[in-house]
Amino acid sequence: MNNPQTRRTFIGHTAIAGAALAAGPLFGAKVPTKGSTLKVALIGCGGRGNGALKDFAAACQILGMESKVVATADAFQNKASATGKNFGVPADKCFGGYDAYQKAIAEDCDFVLMATPPNFRPLHFEAAVEAGKHCFIEKPVAVDPVGARAVIATGEKAKAKGLAVVTGTQRRHSQGYLRNKAMIDAGAIGEIKGGVVQWNGTVPWVRYREDGQSDADYMANNWLNFYELSGDHIVEQHIHNIDVAVWFLGRLPVSALGFGGRARRVSGNQFDFFSVDLDFGDDVHINSQCRQISGTYGRVGEFFTGTEGSTTGGGKLSGKEVDIPDFKQDSDNGQIQEHVDMIRSIMNGEPLNDAKRIADVNLVAIMGRLSAYTGQLVRLADVTTNENSPFFNYSCGDPLDFEKGTVVMPKEEPPIPGEPWEDRRKKK
Repeated sequence: MNNPQTRRTFIGHTAIAGAALAAGPLFGAKVPTKGSTLKVALIGCGGRGNGALKDFAAACQILGMESKVVATADAFQNKASATGKNFGVPADKCFGGYDAYQKAIAEDCDFVLMATPPNFRPLHFEAAVEAGKHCFIEKPVAVDPVGARAVIATGEKAKAKGLAVVTGTQRRHSQGYLRNKAMIDAGAIGEIKGGVVQWNGTVPWVRYREDGQSDADYMANNWLNFYELSGDHIVEQHIHNIDVAVWFLGRLPVSALGFGGRARRVSGNQFDFFSVDLDFGDDVHINSQCRQISGTYGRVGEFFTGTEGSTTGGGKLSGKEVDIPDFKQDSDNGQIQEHVDMIRSIMNGEPLNDAKRIADVNLVAIMGRLSAYTGQLVRLADVTTNENSPFFNYSCGDPLDFEKGTVVMPKEEPPIPGEPWEDRRKKK
């Protein structure tokens, strides 16, 4: 599943998928108003997808609106049907299969929520924008450089159509984080000189292969444990903390050098742990650290040291007294607030568009993973502009293979650092 793929090829694929959908409004979906009912479709009916529907409904209630789920879609029909039943969706609007996203997007909806395995998100995002829908996309939005750059391109299309694009990085919508960011910008801790961002926990879940299950269905059902579908946990989970580092420093790192390994995992092909040095230039380094190993000490959060003080991500800050504006949030739950902010931005005629911002952070997490997998220094340019880099056209596979029935599962073995890059790719 590791075939080179250019952005042009990827966009071509997604354009084909988009052409099969009912055409949406040329300049975006209708503008929400107080008292209106917002029609929403869900793609990806797992725990996060169901949670996103509840968050969207709560946001609508805060804004004096109603929400109506008009369609659900999932690779597995039983999941689409179960979610549909919970939200009052007619059975014939609950779509199963790897092409189900096309059917859900073609329904009469204004918003599409995407909570599929991350490898599908660039494809589904492109299709939704082509159909003129406002988009909420769970993080991460891609698993490889090709997909991340495709998301940036699609984000520009969404901007031209007046469509909102918001992603599930709820820390950027949480009061504590917003307050600390404002205080940093006002000089409370001076210039950030270093720090650590961490997500150290356990493997969330494992789903073992069932008798007669195809490669595609096994991988899709057990997606969290295959880097081709999840991006590995440094991308799928730890992106939250990396995003805070990029946000608080106000710039992207210039390179990543890291290591990782696998000792305890019982399924898939991911690492158990990563430790990556993110070099932000100007002698500023952030240690990116994540682990999924049961029975170990857990810590999730961020810490930064500045020339005048220090701060955690959304908690304690020690530094100079500064004046910042008051923050008034509609909800103390960032996962609800991000939907409020999305809907309100459309109402105000200034639709939020997170596509490039989240894709850039996604690329930082991918840099860290690639460095740990290969043992090489990976520069930002290697995944953004340097077409001569072996990492530039790196792809975890074409998501359309799942629709075509051409998926071949890789070995459930982790990458080997130090192994020649091209040799490792040929083995896949």
